Amino acid sequence: MRTQAEMMELILGFARGDERVRAAAMNGSRTNPNAPRDPFQDYDIVYLVSEVDSFKRDPHWIDRFGERIVMQTPDDSALFPAGNRSRYAYLMLFADGNRLDLTLVPLAEKDAYLREDKLTVVLLDKDGALPSLPAPSDEDYWVRPPSAAEFASCCNEFWWVYPYVAKGLWRREILYALEHLNAYVRPMLIRMLEWRAGIETGFSLSTGKSGKYLQRYMSEERWRRLLATFADGNAENVWRALLAMGDLFRETATEVAESFGYVYPSEDDRRVTEYARHVRALPPDATEVY
Repeated sequence: MRTQAEMMELILGFARGDERVRAAAMNGSRTNPNAPRDPFQDYDIVYLVSEVDSFKRDPHWIDRFGERIVMQTPDDSALFPAGNRSRYAYLMLFADGNRLDLTLVPLAEKDAYLREDKLTVVLLDKDGALPSLPAPSDEDYWVRPPSAAEFASCCNEFWWVYPYVAKGLWRREILYALEHLNAYVRPMLIRMLEWRAGIETGFSLSTGKSGKYLQRYMSEERWRRLLATFADGNAENVWRALLAMGDLFRETATEVAESFGYVYPSEDDRRVTEYARHVRALPPDATEVY
């Protein structure tokens, strides 16, 4: 596996030698002082270029970065349309295990780009056209304290979608049940857990993408309970996960509410939990819910 020094020399060597590249910058976990170091960290690189089209017309220029296992150009995706059509990204996983996410940004957008992320570090500035930046910080990714409306909406979304899981389980529509459990209910639980972690740290923390650092801010017992909310494809296990999720959400949301002086919707919680338990006990041939 090529070392960081070797990768950076390769990245900057190309930038120095190509007149179209006027500057280079990096952000992401490799510039984040709070991110743990490991061999899976991406190189999140931006080339600020005089124009993008010539790079796209001759894609073979990226071959110099090494043999690839797989690559994605998300701006060409038919499933996930790109947001900024003036930029173009190459996401590359190499045969030696390194990964390079390389984005071409028109030089005309340099000011907008430099404002986007406080983790940005300028690596190369051929024209001296870029301003000096403060030391990289993950402040942009810190958990923010919830407003009363945000707290209420989180609780409402959790308890509103919760019965969908129960309905899917009774119907034996396991994919439907799991999607609602994991795509809609779970994010509200994670958000509530992040708010609780924020309270304990003065809201000066980032839990990372997908809450990957959340374990740092939870007791071993609460972490175990969170893991118990993940289920396999067995319907009975999904029921247990759903009820465990409700218990953990209730406890955490009550603590967050008390900290901010907000009102936890305990009646919504009670009624929905009773409804879910009722649905769980319904015979499979029931013709009425009640």
